Amino acid sequence: MWEGPSFLVSRQLPSSCKHESMLIYNRFCVIKLSNGKRRLEVEGNLLSKSTKLSDVIVVKEETVICDLLISQTRQSDNGCRNGDQSNSSSLIHQIGRDISINCLLRCSRSDYGSIASLNRSFRSLIQTGELYRLRRKMGIIEHWVYFSCNLLEWESFDPVRLRWMHLPRMTSNECFMCSDKESLAVGTELLVFGKEIRSHVIYKYSILTNSWSSGREMNEPRCLFGSASLGEIAIVAGGCDPEGNILSSAEIYNSDTGTWLSLPRMNKPRKMCSGVFMDGNFYVLGGIGIGNPNVLTCGEMYDLETRKWYEIPNMFPARNSVTGEREPPATSRAPPLLAVVKNELYAAYYAENEVRKYDKERNLWSTVGRLPERAASMNGWGLAFRACGDQLIVIGGPRALGGGVIEVNAWVPDQGPPQWSLLASKHLGSFVYNCAVMGC
Repeated sequence: MWEGPSFLVSRQLPSSCKHESMLIYNRFCVIKLSNGKRRLEVEGNLLSKSTKLSDVIVVKEETVICDLLISQTRQSDNGCRNGDQSNSSSLIHQIGRDISINCLLRCSRSDYGSIASLNRSFRSLIQTGELYRLRRKMGIIEHWVYFSCNLLEWESFDPVRLRWMHLPRMTSNECFMCSDKESLAVGTELLVFGKEIRSHVIYKYSILTNSWSSGREMNEPRCLFGSASLGEIAIVAGGCDPEGNILSSAEIYNSDTGTWLSLPRMNKPRKMCSGVFMDGNFYVLGGIGIGNPNVLTCGEMYDLETRKWYEIPNMFPARNSVTGEREPPATSRAPPLLAVVKNELYAAYYAENEVRKYDKERNLWSTVGRLPERAASMNGWGLAFRACGDQLIVIGGPRALGGGVIEVNAWVPDQGPPQWSLLASKHLGSFVYNCAVMGC
């Protein structure tokens, strides 16, 4: 399994032009295979019956793109040898800038680091985020999982190419390391929320620079809130303020501008809740309210068009324990483990080891199958249950003293029960502190 900085841009280019040229050459020669597309079966001049004409066209187009990039790389290599940087600002000049960008949009972002090393124009397209903005407009999205199994350490995983990448270590103090933390991926940023000595802080990781920086604080600092993202926007709702008061307020974040905007308040204050986007609207489920130690069973929906909250009674059942067992207090249990795939809402019921699906028409939950057997948790803590494109992802592992193995399991929901596929495993520990999915 490949491991290393896949889609990141180096701040300083290596001194060897030949090394970079060979890197680009090799990467684009295998770009079709690494994208997991079907190979052509050609014997002489005949195509196999399983090959479609559209596949032939796609392969021919990719071959042309590959050849042009190889040609561009060789010219760049020759320019380096001759000390001539006259073409360093061009893209694939044989097909023009617009078509060049159109081709790059369809490359996997794990190849962007190699592409950026070709010349200044490629590098600028990626470092400024222009390619990601264009990808969003065209509906081209790759979902990567970001999670932390060790305090201040983060990993990312590409579930399509099965590639790992270790992020730079967060630069924060011990107080932040020991505080409650939430995470949220929005646009090309990973936000980690926590508390330092006297104030709440936000650390921001950017895939454009491969570095951490301080993020802009919310209008109303909070922790233990529900959140979800949709493209370049994210919404946080509820939680606790620095004095421990339970909040009903909510805010929306725009990663393009880096700004927070206050939203209307929810009908009920709640902390330790979960948020999702479904059918273009934001939902908050579960959590603990004021004056009631039990989990709230009602949900709330925020309509982005009307800018109003609507309460949904009995949207999330409070029960999440095995029959006959004493139910732990609500404050010791994790917020609801929720995920939305193709606008369908799923929940992981960790005590019963079940996956359930929400029926929007009847406002009911039904069991669809089991969670991966080796995905253990402590009252729901330490287990990640996320939507990753068209897949449900479960990240966890068997409990082990002194470390352990984390496993990434995936299932594409259909009409049948879950058939989990083990995508990857790694020696990172078996407890997931935070997890977020970035789609860009």
